[in-house]
Amino acid sequence: MSIVVGYVPTEPGQAALAVAAKEARLRSTDLVIVNTAVGHNYAKDTFADEKTLDQVSAALTEEGVQFSVRQFDTDDAADALLKVAEETSAELIVIGLRRRSPVAKLVMGSSAQRILLDAPCPVLAVKAS
Repeated sequence: MSIVVGYVPTEPGQAALAVAAKEARLRSTDLVIVNTAVGHNYAKDTFADEKTLDQVSAALTEEGVQFSVRQFDTDDAADALLKVAEETSAELIVIGLRRRSPVAKLVMGSSAQRILLDAPCPVLAVKAS
């Protein structure tokens, strides 16, 4: 059993990670951090570089959270997150949400919606403060 969090180094991603770490501590379970580079674009703001992951690792270690990081190069971030949730028998998926216009939702689709609908376990959606 695990808590799986979709992590991007943005405010919504940080909010999701904070809540996921808290849930992992409360449930005494491992945290699996999923981060993706979409279409080989490692420069995009969704991909966590080594420095960012070192900071995340240090903070989680200090909090006493057992964790692992899985990074994927994929065209479908939702697919990667759902795959990890299945593989780890996740008891919860945590995702961060950001505001998008109706047109952006229509044109770009919604990874969050797909995760909510296809997840094998409960999903907790978190907004940045």
